[in-house]
Amino acid sequence: MRFSTLLLSAALVLFTSILFAADWEIDDAKAPATMAYYELSPSIVVNVKGRAKYIRCDVQLMTRDEAKLPAISLHAPALRHELILLLSDQQGTDIRTSKGKEKLRKIALKSLKGVMKAQVGDETIDDLFFTTYLVQ
Repeated sequence: MRFSTLLLSAALVLFTSILFAADWEIDDAKAPATMAYYELSPSIVVNVKGRAKYIRCDVQLMTRDEAKLPAISLHAPALRHELILLLSDQQGTDIRTSKGKEKLRKIALKSLKGVMKAQVGDETIDDLFFTTYLVQ
C-alpha cells in the first residue's frame, strides 16, 4: 500500500510538471509583440493650396509589431510619395487648426495603411504621429 502511494505521488508530480511545461510553451507563443516606431526622414516639405505657401512636417509611423519594421522601411519611398501627394492637395487654411491637423492625420494614416495593404497584403501601420508640423 505504501509503495503504491509513493508510486502514485511520483506519477502525479511527473504529470503535473509536464502540464506546467506545456503551459509555459503556450504562454511564450502568445507573448505580445513589441511596439515600434519608424521615422520618415528627412522632413516632408511641400507646397499647399491657398494662402499658406507650404507645410513642413516630420512623421513617425507606429506599428504594434516590431517585426514589421523592415517592411515599413522597404516601402518608405512609396509611403513618402503618398504623403507628398496628400499634403500638396490640402488647403493651407484648413490644416492650420487643431481639428484640421487631426483630420489630416487620420486621412494620412488611412492612406498609408492602404499603401502597405497594396504592397505587403497587411496594413502594417497602426498609427501616425506628426512630431513637427509647420504651415506657413
